[in-house]
Order: sequence, then structure tokens, then C-alpha cells
Amino acid sequence: MALLLLAPMEGLLDFVLRDVLTRVGGVDRCVSEFIRVTGSLLPDKVFLRYIPELNHGGRTLAGVPVRAQLLGSDPASMAENAARLAALGPEGIDLNFGCPAKTVNRHGGGAALLREPEQIARVVAAVRRAVPAGMPVSAKMRLGWDDASRARDCALAMQDGGACEIVVHARTKADGYRPPAYWEEIAGLRAAVRVPLVANGEIWTLQDALRCRAQSGVDALMLGRGMVADPGLALALRAHDAGWGAYALPWCELRPGLARFWQMVCRDLEPGQRAGRLKQWLNLLRRRYAEAELAFQQVRVLTEQQHVSDWIERNCTMGD
Repeated sequence: MALLLLAPMEGLLDFVLRDVLTRVGGVDRCVSEFIRVTGSLLPDKVFLRYIPELNHGGRTLAGVPVRAQLLGSDPASMAENAARLAALGPEGIDLNFGCPAKTVNRHGGGAALLREPEQIARVVAAVRRAVPAGMPVSAKMRLGWDDASRARDCALAMQDGGACEIVVHARTKADGYRPPAYWEEIAGLRAAVRVPLVANGEIWTLQDALRCRAQSGVDALMLGRGMVADPGLALALRAHDAGWGAYALPWCELRPGLARFWQMVCRDLEPGQRAGRLKQWLNLLRRRYAEAELAFQQVRVLTEQQHVSDWIERNCTMGD
């Protein structure tokens, strides 16, 4: 069975959506949003804030393991923090060499390191030495900074540093999140490295997933915004692979997930973030569900938490 991973997305696909989406099913493993390492040794509470699943054996409540992602450029500091994080029991440690954010890149982190394969190798090797031998250390990269000319060097640096798996977001930093994703570029990396590759980027539908597999030559996929917009996407891919025919998660089965999402948002996030987070998810769900369009139009005008809770009660509880 092909590996399907749930991507991290800062401010969107966090522990709240990890909980809801892994309850739907089809996902083998999650990756946390990146935890930025800038020189100091972070306290446990920082890791637990990003990955509260560490309080549950490093798994979501649906039982799906969560790999913790670190972002930074200093080998010693990354190693020190990885060792502390590893002691909390994540499924593994993932290293971010793909973030295109200017604030991150300005300080030499994320995609900025794609211009320095030698430094990538030093960071990966330092983390690999610092964590227990049995704990996976993986990496995520883009194709490059402004072109893909050093993608092979970067992938080999990650492999030679000790990464056991590489997720490739098939765009450069300069591409940002603009379509298309250049899945065919992954095929060349697959021929160059020994470790497993995972394809990522612009996989919104089952048809996208199948095209990505065909063009990249990689069966393993990481699903991000596509899974947020269609929480049944992983199950649809599983059904296809098993020869069961077409699968679509009906809106009625998603409604309890919306209710749980709102419950967790109200419990765990700051008041100013709550309504916006629900509107953000409904906005993406409009790509897949006609019902989400109506829901979005109704919720977008609500600002008071109680008014949103009343809407959830009327529209998303099992008894309506």
C-alpha cells in the first residue's frame, strides 16, 4: 500500500486539523508545522504547543503517528534541540529545507539552504547523530531557490547526511505556491538517490494524485491543501488503489468533523483566531462541496463566538 502523508501548513494544517482529518482516515503519517530553531535550546512546552500529540504517544487520537519538523541552519543548535525533542517521543524528526517565507529565508533557514548543499549535509548529519539510532530522520525540500539546477546535489546531501526519506515539493522557492508543480523533476531525483522519495505539491484531486505518480515515478505522496479542501482525498486514493471504484466523502459525514474542529478551536486557540479558522477551512472546502459554499456565506458574516457556535449546533450536529 502506497504511503500517504499529511503535510504541515503553518496557520492552517495544525494539530486541530490533524485530529479531524486523521479521524476521516486514509493517512499513514502526519508531519507537524515547523518549529524554528534560532540558537537557543527550546523548552519542552514549545514542542508540546506545536505537537500536543506528544502527550499521547506521538500520535493523533485516531492513532496516526506524527513526525516533528524542525527548521534551522546551525548544526549544533539543531542537534541539541532535536535531542530534546526526541526525548518527548515523536514518531521521528523531519527537517525543513523548503519553507519559502522571507522572514525564514532572510536568516538562512528553510529554502535558503537549497543554495548550500554542504550545509544541508552538516545539519542532517548533526541531527542524525543527536537522536536515537532507531528514530527516523527525514527531510523536506523544494526543487531549488530559483531553479532546479542544484536539486540533485541537495537531495544527495540529505541522503548522505543520514536522512531516511525525502519529501520533494515540486516547485522552487521562486515559484512559491503558484501552479503548476513540476512533478516530472522528481523522476530525476529518484534516479539519483537510494532513499525513498515522497512527491508533494498541487495535489488537489484523485486525478492530480494519479498524474503526479505517473510523472514523478513515485508512489508515496504528501497531501496538503488538497486534503484540507477534500478530507476524503486519501480515502479516494486508497479506494482507487484497491480497485474498489470511486469514493467521495459525503458532506453529511463531514459535518461532525466541522463540529469537532470548532470545539477544538474554541478550546485550544486564542479568541481572535477562532472564527477566522473556521472561515478559512470552509473557504477551502468550497472547492469540493457545494454545501460548503452556503456554509461559508452564512458563517463569513459572523464575528461573535456564540453566534458561530449556534450555527454549528444548527448545521453540524448529528441530530439535525
